[in-house]
Amino acid sequence: MQQRIALITGGSRGLGKNAALKLASKGIDVIITYHTRRDEADALVHQLEQLGRRAAALQLDAGNVRSFATFAEQLKTVLQDKWQTGRIHHLVNNAGMGIYGSFAETTEEQFDALMNVHLKGVFFLTQTLLPLIADGGRILNISSGLARFSFPGYAAYATMKGAVETLTRYLARELGPRGISVNVLAPGAIETDFGGGQTRDNPQVNAMIAANTAMGRAGLPDDIGDAIAALLTSDSNWITGQRIEASGGMML
Repeated sequence: MQQRIALITGGSRGLGKNAALKLASKGIDVIITYHTRRDEADALVHQLEQLGRRAAALQLDAGNVRSFATFAEQLKTVLQDKWQTGRIHHLVNNAGMGIYGSFAETTEEQFDALMNVHLKGVFFLTQTLLPLIADGGRILNISSGLARFSFPGYAAYATMKGAVETLTRYLARELGPRGISVNVLAPGAIETDFGGGQTRDNPQVNAMIAANTAMGRAGLPDDIGDAIAALLTSDSNWITGQRIEASGGMML
């Protein structure tokens, strides 16, 4: 049986890094992308190799559609050189960035920056990589609980995530004949540096989130890494076109 390989965009840090480590612990080889911090990416590749997995890191600007064809060629080369294959089995569209701002103050430049990474980038990178995704593979798009519940300051960000959730259903419908399942995972508030680290570093914000979450605490990176690994490594290929929220029951 061919070794399974996952590609995680934005995988050098945060939730992507956690997901890479979780997948490696379950026997999946991993290719991560990074934007600017090659040192972080190389360090993670070393960690993954220490776990006994093969791994690689490729630079990618997830908001620059014109770079995707070149990226695909680089991916083909890495796959052939390191794995002697031309296919990946899992694509995790995780790369992202946050811009906080009220609806009234959000600029067109901020809107476009979010759209290029979170929506246009996801759409066209997935399109570009379709020939490299094995039949029977899985695509997992990362959304946000903010596409369901609302907090002031995230109107533009949540708009992009809502669009990705719609895109996920269309991808599931169109890729179903190839046996490719496509789902969307929506994390709740997680203790990372997202949004300036408010959930992690601000005790008042953390307490507010815990009080509004069924599980009684804010989320941790492990919670999302475990969810990603479960969706990609379990016998769940019959689940497709679905939005799965990993928020501990936030804002129910």
